Amino acid sequence: MSTPLRINEALLIAGQAFEPFQCVAWAPQDGNGELSLTVIDRTNTRIGRKQIPNSAYSDPAQLESLLEEVRAELNQEGYKLQSWAMPVFCGRVPQEPK
Repeated sequence: MSTPLRINEALLIAGQAFEPFQCVAWAPQDGNGELSLTVIDRTNTRIGRKQIPNSAYSDPAQLESLLEEVRAELNQEGYKLQSWAMPVFCGRVPQEPK
């Protein structure tokens, strides 16, 4: 079983998953434990949105699956994303996949 991700790690990963577009990711301060993602294009138009529960963003496999799902939706809508792979964590420091 993998080590749960911290919110800051999940935010960094989500931010990289949608390049060349920008992903704005935040955790609302109301304490509901959700991570909110909004993907915007170069004109600041929202092209995607996803709410991710704490149980999903803290689990690397679930986070990867949800991010891939959103990426697939964007690809189907005609948005071209850069290739991306979930980073591997070694001693809590994200490492680029090989």
